[in-house]
Amino acid sequence: MSRRLVNLTLDTLEDLPRPCRQCVYWELDPVSAERACAAGDTGLEKEAWVSQTLLEWGSCGKLAYVDGMPAGFVMYAPPAYVPRSMAFPTSPVSADAALLMTAHVVAAFAGGGLGRMLVQGVARDLTKRGVKAIEAFGDAKFGEADDDKQAGCVAPVDFFLSVGFKTVRPHPRYPRLRLELRTALSWKSDVEYALEKLLGSMSPETLLRPVRPAAATRNVES
Repeated sequence: MSRRLVNLTLDTLEDLPRPCRQCVYWELDPVSAERACAAGDTGLEKEAWVSQTLLEWGSCGKLAYVDGMPAGFVMYAPPAYVPRSMAFPTSPVSADAALLMTAHVVAAFAGGGLGRMLVQGVARDLTKRGVKAIEAFGDAKFGEADDDKQAGCVAPVDFFLSVGFKTVRPHPRYPRLRLELRTALSWKSDVEYALEKLLGSMSPETLLRPVRPAAATRNVES
């Protein structure tokens, strides 16, 4: 079984699960997201957000492939690029951290260490860029009946705890968690050697598809 980790670009964006390609839960503030959903422009908003973030900040996501099949992904960015980050009761994200917005592993590939592989890929990327930590908002009631249609966009707390995050601001529903990057890079796991090889073969982050005109502007499930 071959496993491969690649950067999220405008090309690989198409390999996200269809609901996630159309989701702007994180990329827009709640009011703008509602308007985009009503207008049916969420796919274009998502692509525009990825374009802008790649140009201004750099890599903002990782995808994992197993035997050539998309098996999981994570998305991350500075909180200033993530309007939804200010809508949580445990906001704001710490000034020295990037926000891991969402994480998802396809059910057929769950339990194989892909979640840790993805997070460690993010940790290596952010460490090279001088970021000190990763923070995330977790859902302590993930999977329970909920009227919030976008509830699945927030990854379960248990996922973050399982890959080394610690709670820094408790909350009954949406605690904020943190992973110090020096801790993440000290992990010793069965996938570490393979990950080193994968990272060595990844395409340079600067080789991105030209950005489309800005006519359109924006869990484990999203």
